[in-house]
Amino acid sequence: MRLLHSSSLPPVPTVPRICSALKAVSEKQLRQWVEKISVPRHFHAQPEANAATANWLAEQFNAWNYEVELQGKLRNVVAWPRIRSREVILVGAHYDSVPGTPGADDNGSAVAAMLGCAEVCARVAPDAPVCFAAFNCEEDGMLGSAELAAHLSRTGCRVRVAHILEMVGFASSTPGSQRLPTGLPIHLPERGDFLGLLANQASGQQMDYILGQARAYLPEFSVIGLEVPLGAERVLPVLARSDHVPLWDQGIPAVMWTDTSEFRNPHYHQTTDTPETLDYHFLRQVTQILTACILGQTGFRP
Repeated sequence: MRLLHSSSLPPVPTVPRICSALKAVSEKQLRQWVEKISVPRHFHAQPEANAATANWLAEQFNAWNYEVELQGKLRNVVAWPRIRSREVILVGAHYDSVPGTPGADDNGSAVAAMLGCAEVCARVAPDAPVCFAAFNCEEDGMLGSAELAAHLSRTGCRVRVAHILEMVGFASSTPGSQRLPTGLPIHLPERGDFLGLLANQASGQQMDYILGQARAYLPEFSVIGLEVPLGAERVLPVLARSDHVPLWDQGIPAVMWTDTSEFRNPHYHQTTDTPETLDYHFLRQVTQILTACILGQTGFRP
């Protein structure tokens, strides 16, 4: 396993237009999106709220002039640029919640980060080959992302890299607030105020790129990346709990972005996972790094 901190990397040049674009990411708007989505919305237990959430997401993407598709039986909300490409960068986050829980961090925070990135891209790089996907049924075994991955494979659309967002809004600077998953032979800071990245060997280069962008655009923000050997998720199930796994299974380079869920957030899968528990400054920084990565990977230049 390879563990790398953004602070250990040398600085890389920034692009002035990307710096300018990142200023548009708003804590207030991120919070409004989290508050909007934070109702129980499980696919089976709350079908009406689940469908309403999908329709609301489609409306957001439509308003920014994306071509929106409610894909498959599970209603993944997929937003394509108006000019389609055979190769895309994928940004994904699941929009369902555990039955009966509002799911502000899990996974409203990630949906908000994805929307923030999509809004900036629509404004400054509307033709960029980026696909935004809100997956359904992650809480039922990553069924939505598996359905979309199979669909993309059948249609011949190649995903160059996928950024999978899984709980990215909870942070704590309290000593001892960060715990380590059992069985992982690594050391982490004791304060839960960093963003975590998870990659396999096929996506390790992409993880390094994200860390470099974080070092360049938000040097004071701590990002820690873990690259695991191919197949490690079969030995350590804690590595296989989100929508990156169906993409790994398809051979797609995918990096999961996370605040480490229950290893930091005491409200994980509880009715207390509500909007007021999140750190919107932290969420804004995550969204800014995501946006810098997407704009950089799509060749956005002065």
